[in-house]
Amino acid sequence: MSSIAPAPQAATGTPETRDVMLRVTGLKKYFPINAGIIVQRQVGAVKAVDEISFNVYRGETLGLVGESGCGKSTTGRTVLQLYRPTAGSVQFFDAETQQHQELTTLPGDQLRRMRKQMQMIFQDPFASLNPRMSVGNIISEPLRIHNTPEASSKATLSEYVEALMERVGLNPYYVNRYPHEFSGGQRQRIGIARALALKPSFIVADEPISALDVSIQAQVVNLLEELQDELNLTYLFIAHDLSMVRHICDRVAVMYLGKIVEIGRTDEVYDNPLHPYTQALLSAVPVPDPMVEKNRQRIILTGDVPSPARPPIGCNFNTRCPVAIPGICFQEPDPPLVEITPGHWVACHRVTA
Repeated sequence: MSSIAPAPQAATGTPETRDVMLRVTGLKKYFPINAGIIVQRQVGAVKAVDEISFNVYRGETLGLVGESGCGKSTTGRTVLQLYRPTAGSVQFFDAETQQHQELTTLPGDQLRRMRKQMQMIFQDPFASLNPRMSVGNIISEPLRIHNTPEASSKATLSEYVEALMERVGLNPYYVNRYPHEFSGGQRQRIGIARALALKPSFIVADEPISALDVSIQAQVVNLLEELQDELNLTYLFIAHDLSMVRHICDRVAVMYLGKIVEIGRTDEVYDNPLHPYTQALLSAVPVPDPMVEKNRQRIILTGDVPSPARPPIGCNFNTRCPVAIPGICFQEPDPPLVEITPGHWVACHRVTA
């Protein structure tokens, strides 16, 4: 059978010395709020992603965590230009030209060529697969659209699709079956095979395990790790399961109400969370040791998350922050990310370098 070739070899070293595969700067995605029946006019905007910046280094897994509705999935889709950003820059390293390409200004034909190098695993395996297409057609569709060498003949295409199915743990005998004939975990494996079909170097995994049973989640995460090692993949791993993020991610970025409030190496953020929101999130993660669980302090946040259409004045977290400073946190502009220790960035008025 055809082998699945890896992406270009990942560089070694610390994140600061490795190649930057994805550079996101000042990214915004606002969804307009319109009013009027006959003549509609914009009366506001939902600030789903509000001026965030981060890098993803070649060969690493960057975790993006936060509450539901904080903008994680919108960030992933905007990075891949499934949503065109309101403002900001997204630079992706093009393996063909060996240069960074500005995705936000690429015309359609050039952006389509770049899509072969960056793919997405969607959250819901029940909704992301076309129920009218067989598994073989679902996996081979990207190959036919981009007219790759694997699609040059029916025999070559069939052989390559079967090799992909075997690699993600599916029986090639089921190539002519339809999505409704598979379990949730098997459907997610189909989605992973489809994402791998074009041999990308970068994959956005949008909560790929949240819709699966707990017994299946570990299998899918282990598969993603194996594929990363074998094919030299780089992941942006979006999730709200903090225990799983610590297991799979090299670095983690914490989002709240459309902004990144803390980013750093996974162990450092988990062992020494500096932002009050990160501290509250991690205090909710259960610990298997009953003695540790009994003695540790749980941080309970009061109130609800503000509307992204009308974020609070000052720091976005000031309405729920247990240590907010009167005046500064409610009047000063939202604090920028500041590097507290090498590679560990925090956006909080209370935390200083």
